[in-house]
Amino acid sequence: MRDLIWLIIVLLIIGWVVGYSFFPNLGSIIHILIVIAVILILYKLLTGRRL
Repeated sequence: MRDLIWLIIVLLIIGWVVGYSFFPNLGSIIHILIVIAVILILYKLLTGRRL
């Protein structure tokens, strides 16, 4: 189950990179993906769960 968070984070980052590269006109929507990924990483770090 802990690997599921990392899978979501990786998918969000890949989606952000692909979206930023191919659809630059959707800037705000694409950057929301990276913000969600960063929030998930911070949540994992702050809750003290094993990475």
